[in-house]
Amino acid sequence: MATKVGQYCIYVSDIIKAETFYTEVIGLKVQSRTEIDDVHEIVVAADDGGGRLQLAERYNDGQPVDHGFALWKIYFIVDDAKAIHDKAVEWGCESTFAPQRLDRWPVIAAFFLDPDGYLVELIQHVTA
Repeated sequence: MATKVGQYCIYVSDIIKAETFYTEVIGLKVQSRTEIDDVHEIVVAADDGGGRLQLAERYNDGQPVDHGFALWKIYFIVDDAKAIHDKAVEWGCESTFAPQRLDRWPVIAAFFLDPDGYLVELIQHVTA
């Protein structure tokens, strides 16, 4: 059996805000919700394959999300990088790289910080 990446799991400061952002701005769908001791969890994913993203908020921790330096970015392949980037900025996210065509790969790439400060990269594949 081939190995596949199942999902990435990140802590968020507000589970409802994170769910709304990743479903309404990025376009993912909720696959499951779990309540376990001290943690709310929501798993979101695309309709047509790829990995999943698990959002987790602690009930009692009360600490801000600590990014450390291990997670670099969350990467999404999208149909319209400019539209999603613009929607994220309208939502209040900070743009760190406006949508630009990168001929080396060839893609349109854009970057912004999500509501919890995670770096999000959008990649739109383009034809010559």
